Amino acid sequence: MQSSNMKIVVVGNGMVGHHFVDQLMEQHDGFDLTVLSEEPRLAYDRVHLSEYFSGKSADDLALTTPEQYTKQGVKFFTDARVSKIDRDAKRVETADGQCFEYDKLVLATGSYPFVPPIPGNDQEHCLVYRTIEDLERIEASSKQSKVGVVVGGGLLGLEAANALKEAGLETHVVEFAPQLMAVQVDQGGGRLLKSKIESLGVQVHTQKATQEITAGENCRYRMCFADGDHLETDMILFSAGIRPQDALAREFGLELGERGGIVVNNQCLTSDPDIYAIGECALWNNFIFGLVAPGYTMARAAVSHITGGDLAFEGADMSTKLKLMGVDVGSIGDAHCRTEGAQSYIYENQPEEVYKKIVVDAEGKKLLGAVLVGDNADYDTLLQYALNGIDLPDAPESLILPSSDAAPALGADALPDTATVCSCHNVSKGDIVEAIDAGSCDLPAIKACTKASTGCGGCSALLKNVFDAELEKRGVEVKKDICEHFAYSRQELFHLIKVGQIKTFEALIHAHGKGSLGCEICKPAVGSILASVWNDFVLSKDHVSLQDTNDTYLANMQKDGTYSIVPRIAGGEITPDKLIVLGQVAKKYKLYTKITGGQRVDLFGARVEQLPPIWEELIAAGFETGHAYAKSLRTVKSCVGSTWCRFGVQDSVTAAIDIENRYKGLRAPHKVKMAVSGCTRECAEAQGKDIGVIATDKGWNLYVCGNGGMKPRHADLFATDLDTETLIKYIDRVLMFYVRTADRLQRTSVWMDNLEGGLEYLKQVVIEDSLGIAQELEAQMQHIVDSYECEWKLAVEKQDSRKRFRQFVNSDKTDPNIVFVEERDQIRPARADEKIIASDALSEDEHAETELV
Repeated sequence: MQSSNMKIVVVGNGMVGHHFVDQLMEQHDGFDLTVLSEEPRLAYDRVHLSEYFSGKSADDLALTTPEQYTKQGVKFFTDARVSKIDRDAKRVETADGQCFEYDKLVLATGSYPFVPPIPGNDQEHCLVYRTIEDLERIEASSKQSKVGVVVGGGLLGLEAANALKEAGLETHVVEFAPQLMAVQVDQGGGRLLKSKIESLGVQVHTQKATQEITAGENCRYRMCFADGDHLETDMILFSAGIRPQDALAREFGLELGERGGIVVNNQCLTSDPDIYAIGECALWNNFIFGLVAPGYTMARAAVSHITGGDLAFEGADMSTKLKLMGVDVGSIGDAHCRTEGAQSYIYENQPEEVYKKIVVDAEGKKLLGAVLVGDNADYDTLLQYALNGIDLPDAPESLILPSSDAAPALGADALPDTATVCSCHNVSKGDIVEAIDAGSCDLPAIKACTKASTGCGGCSALLKNVFDAELEKRGVEVKKDICEHFAYSRQELFHLIKVGQIKTFEALIHAHGKGSLGCEICKPAVGSILASVWNDFVLSKDHVSLQDTNDTYLANMQKDGTYSIVPRIAGGEITPDKLIVLGQVAKKYKLYTKITGGQRVDLFGARVEQLPPIWEELIAAGFETGHAYAKSLRTVKSCVGSTWCRFGVQDSVTAAIDIENRYKGLRAPHKVKMAVSGCTRECAEAQGKDIGVIATDKGWNLYVCGNGGMKPRHADLFATDLDTETLIKYIDRVLMFYVRTADRLQRTSVWMDNLEGGLEYLKQVVIEDSLGIAQELEAQMQHIVDSYECEWKLAVEKQDSRKRFRQFVNSDKTDPNIVFVEERDQIRPARADEKIIASDALSEDEHAETELV
């Protein structure tokens, strides 16, 4: 190992530069380390940069603090742009004249955004997306703009588009290539990705080469394309790739690649034996790595070489798992099937907007690559097959087909110790096993010891699976923490909230969690629990940020960005007058109407700004929200029962209406559906529901925990010949016990199957009151019943809630991407080719007034 007190200067304090500092100072003592940051702040998380526009501050994104660096003994300088390297004197000089001597110099200067050489690209509102200062400029420009365009449809371009959308602008993406994310996904995946991005309100223009940016007629600028077309916008955001920041190396004689980048070897040494280069400025084997994980590996290799170790950088896996604007995208290995003899399997589900492709070798034995769009559930498993050369099953396609019994479960035990769990920090399964054997007995300790899941976070699920499996091998009880912010299961969080009288997410995370913002796992889960316990208005100031898109707008978003209107029709019974109101509203707002399987009328095609006036009319006519958007009771289906049917033995309609009105609004871990049949002929299909009731001569039979969907399950007979009072009492207990104890997003069927003792145990709890909580369960349910208020009635009455329902925060214009065509005397969303025809047929002013073509 090199002697202590060695002077090391790090130029650059991005994520990779900071990782070098962290690795060096945490593992080794005695170094005189100086960090020179060109930016006005220390390292921050660029991976989650777009979250700045959804509420995160610069402090929230920070990876370190001045206090932490001081504690580590790191000397640091911000606004310190290095202007000179004196390689002979081994000294660097900053633009303001400060000089720093070094024994070893580490260049972590990163990259800069590539701005295409387009005439007019240097105007005031032509910006880039790279730093927090860039975000501040984008934010300032967005306040003076209505339309924004991102030039570049790659990973960074779509992140930038999300930033503009979060800022409230009408957003466009202009891409030179024929598809989005052409490096990571194939043509089929790119086609679906474009469709999904457009359905979120972002307009995508592919195969467009911008030749000039001139003054616009209706907006600030006009982008003139090579094909003669044009697009007007108020702001242009360039995100067309990166270039290595190698100017210092170029000026002071370090070897560069033909197209830029500081040439390094496996130890990340440059052509100068005392200068290292790591991250996006470094060129290894004629390749620039534009992801953070390879940069981290480079940083560790440099630390190892400086301290006498033998760790080398030998390339990196460029697989990526992303969530872009809420859309899952995964890319592994040879995604484009370029390997000689390679074959592919493709699964595409157009109604569900899911695309999956795997690429296998000529023998069909090894996985070479994969593309996933719309569903990343299989990513971790496929990545392990690819990285570890695991033999594929006899039917490789089973790995991507839905609900395939032929797909083997590739659990943690099937992975070799060499399997990479965390690519950001190069942590293998063996590293995790060693950490457990060394005494790390919880996830925070594993993360602190190995750094696994502290980078992008994409490996968190796999890390937990490996950790749980290893603990179970050792006979240790495994905790079911809901996420990294709460060391509790959903059931434990429920009890903390109820017993502690906690009524906001902020209070819960302050008292029992870590951090302050939470994540996409814990926030909706806690929001659901709070609603289940206290039944407060979900769009109140304390709760609205916890809701997902559907709950935020109290409506289901459809594929074209419009929303559906689903009033409650309890038991499927509706008066002629109310039917007429539905027809009048549908005609007035030009909505598509359909009778559903749940005996309701759904109205489709409402724009977000139309939702409040539509619901005002429906509420005035006596309708309530149907909660089709929520994880709650949806419907109670019924047959006409003994009132009309000659076979009916009980009044199933009255029972269904009473049951639906009792449980409406109950928030649960997953959606809940019910049905009541008036006899054993079962016309209401009660045995396929979470709660099913079937009439008998003596009363009612109760069935529980069935469901339809991709994996249908027949409900189990729970109790027979119940009177109505006992029936309701048992349903109260079953539902509230489910709400209390189920995992997040767990259907009743899976919940009951996972109970130790299953159906029999549930009977003991509900019928025999074996836990002594029956009265408490009933009282909690009665509180929900007594405190019910129609969410849409509250939403239209409260101005704070109502103002959320608009397409653009700084404009009254409607979304021009929403276009309908007529089919069978009703509207439907226009296909892409039909939108092109519509665009040719209508002027811009007409677009503002008309969606139907």
